[in-house]
Amino acid sequence: MGVLDGRVALVTGAGRGIGAAVAKRLAAEGAALVLVDHGCEPDGQGRDPAVVEAAARALRDAGARVETMDLDVSEPGASDAAVERALERFGRLDAAVGCAGIARERALLTTTDDDLHVLWSVMGASAFALVRAAARAMIESGRGGAIVLSTAPWALFGAPRQAAAGCVQAAIVGLVRCASLELRPHRVRLNAIAPTAHTRLTADGGPLASVNAAALGPEHVAEAILFLLSDAGSEVSGELLGVAGARVYAIRARESAGIVSASGSLRWDELAARWAEVGRG
Repeated sequence: MGVLDGRVALVTGAGRGIGAAVAKRLAAEGAALVLVDHGCEPDGQGRDPAVVEAAARALRDAGARVETMDLDVSEPGASDAAVERALERFGRLDAAVGCAGIARERALLTTTDDDLHVLWSVMGASAFALVRAAARAMIESGRGGAIVLSTAPWALFGAPRQAAAGCVQAAIVGLVRCASLELRPHRVRLNAIAPTAHTRLTADGGPLASVNAAALGPEHVAEAILFLLSDAGSEVSGELLGVAGARVYAIRARESAGIVSASGSLRWDELAARWAEVGRG
């Protein structure tokens, strides 16, 4: 018996990388799947429907029930259509995983308006649309469900040449922190994963190019996502988990102790004099 027997999961970006690893793992645990991917290049250009079909074929050969959709998640209505397909084909939706992503590594001053627009459309706006569409179906079913989005470590920690992507990925963190509070009473859990993983988006000339692929394989990320979707993760919501190979850690915001102005009215020069206290801890 798989831990997801009888359940239905929607996975975007499912043709390759982390999305494909997630789909494989969920199928192994008994989930029926709707896989969404339009087979674009790492920078978001192009289209190849054969990519998601190849991923689905391997799962069907192993006995899984799989539907595919050649959808560009950045297009309006794509998430609604994917959720509707799950309901039409399988009669329910229990889990949704947003793994669609692209890479446009640019220095701040050379990032174009198009770069920012495409990154936001593919990762930011699509994540919001997926949460809204999936949560609506889960609430209407009365059963609740679980949603996991993919972001990136540099959304919190920073990285050179990732200003545009970091801006978008940080928005995903904000979405999870806020929307999880609204969804919790409806038994819909919302979490995010910040993976450090060896995929085609990170390995081609990037900082992970020299790292052993198995050590940071997407399969590790899939295990963490399976936990968040399973009943074992039923008390976990609003969290951001970092996954780097076999290491998993929670990423949380915190406040320093700060200062209270001695005069009762903050002045810039007092802040300057006591800055070390503000930044400490």
